[in-house]
Amino acid sequence: MVIDYDARVSRPTTPDVRLLAALADPVRLEILRELSGASEICACDFTDCCTVSQPTVSHHLKVLREAGAVVSERRGSSIYYRISPDLTDRLGTIARGFIPGTFVPASALTRRSVADAAASEVPTAS
Repeated sequence: MVIDYDARVSRPTTPDVRLLAALADPVRLEILRELSGASEICACDFTDCCTVSQPTVSHHLKVLREAGAVVSERRGSSIYYRISPDLTDRLGTIARGFIPGTFVPASALTRRSVADAAASEVPTAS
Protein backbone atom coordinates (compact mmCIF):
# COMPACT_ATOMS: atom_id res chain seq x y z
CA MET A 1 0.00 0.00 0.00
CA VAL A 2 1.38 3.38 -1.02
CA ILE A 3 0.50 6.35 1.19
CA ASP A 4 0.35 9.74 -0.48
CA TYR A 5 2.06 11.89 2.15
CA ASP A 6 1.23 15.18 0.42
CA ALA A 7 -2.47 14.36 0.40
CA ARG A 8 -2.47 13.86 4.19
CA VAL A 9 -0.45 16.96 5.11
CA SER A 10 -2.09 20.33 4.75
CA ARG A 11 0.31 23.18 4.11
CA PRO A 12 -0.26 26.43 6.01
CA THR A 13 -1.70 29.05 3.70
CA THR A 14 -1.71 32.29 5.68
CA PRO A 15 1.61 34.16 5.75
CA ASP A 16 1.72 34.36 9.56
CA VAL A 17 1.08 30.63 9.99
CA ARG A 18 3.68 29.78 7.33
CA LEU A 19 6.24 31.99 9.08
CA LEU A 20 5.59 30.53 12.53
CA ALA A 21 5.60 26.98 11.15
CA ALA A 22 8.94 27.65 9.45
CA LEU A 23 10.41 29.01 12.68
CA ALA A 24 9.18 26.01 14.69
CA ASP A 25 12.04 23.78 13.53
CA PRO A 26 15.30 23.69 15.56
CA VAL A 27 17.53 23.53 12.46
CA ARG A 28 15.80 26.52 10.91
CA LEU A 29 16.16 28.49 14.14
CA GLU A 30 19.87 27.66 14.15
CA ILE A 31 20.14 28.89 10.57
CA LEU A 32 18.49 32.18 11.57
CA ARG A 33 20.82 32.51 14.56
CA GLU A 34 23.80 32.11 12.24
CA LEU A 35 22.37 34.69 9.85
CA SER A 36 21.76 37.15 12.68
CA GLY A 37 25.50 37.31 13.30
CA ALA A 38 26.43 38.12 9.70
CA SER A 39 25.23 40.32 6.88
CA GLU A 40 24.87 37.25 4.63
CA ILE A 41 26.05 33.65 4.43
CA CYS A 42 26.59 31.34 1.49
CA ALA A 43 24.33 28.28 1.54
CA CYS A 44 27.40 26.03 1.47
CA ASP A 45 28.58 27.42 4.83
CA PHE A 46 25.56 26.33 6.88
CA THR A 47 26.76 22.75 7.20
CA ASP A 48 29.35 24.04 9.69
CA CYS A 49 26.63 25.18 12.14
CA CYS A 50 23.97 22.59 11.50
CA THR A 51 24.06 18.89 12.23
CA VAL A 52 22.39 17.97 8.94
CA SER A 53 23.60 17.33 5.40
CA GLN A 54 23.80 19.96 2.66
CA PRO A 55 20.63 18.76 0.88
CA THR A 56 18.73 19.02 4.17
CA VAL A 57 20.12 22.52 4.79
CA SER A 58 18.95 23.47 1.30
CA HIS A 59 15.47 22.20 2.10
CA HIS A 60 15.35 24.23 5.34
CA LEU A 61 16.56 27.34 3.51
CA LYS A 62 13.80 26.85 0.92
CA VAL A 63 11.17 26.63 3.67
CA LEU A 64 12.53 29.79 5.32
CA ARG A 65 12.60 31.61 1.97
CA GLU A 66 9.04 30.58 1.07
CA ALA A 67 7.86 31.77 4.51
CA GLY A 68 9.55 35.13 3.97
CA ALA A 69 12.04 34.74 6.84
CA VAL A 70 15.10 34.96 4.58
CA VAL A 71 15.96 36.36 1.17
CA SER A 72 18.51 34.96 -1.22
CA GLU A 73 20.73 36.13 -4.04
CA ARG A 74 22.45 33.92 -6.58
CA ARG A 75 26.04 34.83 -7.45
CA GLY A 76 27.45 32.45 -10.02
CA SER A 77 26.95 28.95 -8.64
CA SER A 78 26.56 30.14 -5.03
CA ILE A 79 23.44 31.36 -3.25
CA TYR A 80 23.80 33.86 -0.41
CA TYR A 81 21.16 34.23 2.28
CA ARG A 82 20.31 37.00 4.71
CA ILE A 83 17.47 37.63 7.11
CA SER A 84 14.51 39.28 5.44
CA PRO A 85 14.47 43.04 6.15
CA ASP A 86 10.86 42.88 7.35
CA LEU A 87 11.16 39.78 9.58
CA THR A 88 11.35 41.74 12.83
CA ASP A 89 8.33 43.84 11.89
CA ARG A 90 6.33 40.76 10.92
CA LEU A 91 7.15 38.99 14.19
CA GLY A 92 6.35 42.16 16.14
CA THR A 93 2.97 42.44 14.44
CA ILE A 94 2.18 38.81 15.29
CA ALA A 95 3.26 39.33 18.91
CA ARG A 96 1.23 42.52 19.28
CA GLY A 97 -1.83 40.51 18.30
CA PHE A 98 -1.48 38.54 21.55
CA ILE A 99 -0.89 41.49 23.88
CA PRO A 100 -3.84 43.53 25.10
CA GLY A 101 -3.32 47.27 25.31
CA THR A 102 -0.25 49.10 24.14
CA PHE A 103 2.88 47.24 23.13
CA VAL A 104 6.03 48.61 24.78
CA PRO A 105 9.27 47.91 22.90
CA ALA A 106 12.01 46.26 24.94
CA SER A 107 14.32 49.18 24.15
CA ALA A 108 12.00 51.43 26.17
CA LEU A 109 12.46 49.29 29.25
CA THR A 110 15.65 50.67 30.67
CA ARG A 111 16.54 50.20 34.33
CA ARG A 112 15.38 53.73 35.04
CA SER A 113 12.00 53.35 33.35
CA VAL A 114 11.42 50.00 35.07
CA ALA A 115 12.32 51.55 38.45
CA ASP A 116 10.01 54.52 37.74
CA ALA A 117 7.15 52.18 36.81
CA ALA A 118 7.69 50.07 39.94
CA ALA A 119 7.76 53.17 42.15
CA SER A 120 4.50 54.44 40.69
CA GLU A 121 2.78 51.16 41.53
CA VAL A 122 3.79 51.14 45.21
CA PRO A 123 0.83 52.24 47.33
CA THR A 124 1.49 55.14 49.67
CA ALA A 125 0.64 54.92 53.36
CA SER A 126 -2.08 57.30 54.51
